[in-house]
Amino acid sequence: MSSDQTTASGAESETDASADTHTSAGVSAGAGAGDTPQDSPFRHETTARDEAPQFVLPLVVRIERNEPPARTDALETAARAVLVILSDERSLGDGEWAQAVRDWQDARIRKVVRRARGAEWRRAEALSGITVTGKSAEVRVFPPVPLDGWPKDLARLQVSGTDLDDPEPPVDADPSVPVLWLSPYLDMTAGKEMAQSGHGAQLAWWELSDEERTAWREAGFPLAVRTADPDRWAQLTTSGLPLVRDAGFTEIAPGKTLVVEGHHRVGSLPGPRRQ
Repeated sequence: MSSDQTTASGAESETDASADTHTSAGVSAGAGAGDTPQDSPFRHETTARDEAPQFVLPLVVRIERNEPPARTDALETAARAVLVILSDERSLGDGEWAQAVRDWQDARIRKVVRRARGAEWRRAEALSGITVTGKSAEVRVFPPVPLDGWPKDLARLQVSGTDLDDPEPPVDADPSVPVLWLSPYLDMTAGKEMAQSGHGAQLAWWELSDEERTAWREAGFPLAVRTADPDRWAQLTTSGLPLVRDAGFTEIAPGKTLVVEGHHRVGSLPGPRRQ
């Protein structure tokens, strides 16, 4: 399966991240032990999913010129945004977004991150979607759209210029929540890392039971995104955990980009919060 596949716009492919994802032990997200299921959208081989109409999940990060978000917060907020739309009632059953979500997941799993500020952000907010807010970041996620059928106000947004920094080094990840570990060997823009983090969160979601998903949602989807040190990365990528791979069509060479660790901890999160 290819990842970060070229899209209709050459520039767009900079942060288009289509998940080439499975566990190193051969366990697909949302599946039990054994071979990768035939219907998994994360199979490596060419399948009927490549022949299906291709859709993309748009994410827009707000980057005001004088108040850009912190990089790590933007990554974590993007990951939560993917989980929010996957769990939204409009994406389920007969919801208004459900068919688009099914069409998207029936093909390759693509995500594109674009940036907006000022009037651009206000126009994006007027479109049907969900804004997820972190400590400093705002990310709006939209229902999937055809690869060549972006709404005009999203199509005009730029994918370049998503380089962000952390004012201070991020603190150690909370060991009680799922952690999305990025490769220490890759140099990616924040936009591309946001898309990769979204893939990792989606893998974690598919690993969970309905009860675990409810617990995670009600807890506010706590998670962390961190860059692994080299020794930790070597252990993670040989541990059988869900793994995101990139086929190398855009910013980076083919290879492993992110490992999902700790998704099993969701089951021990506090139950639904009371009003």
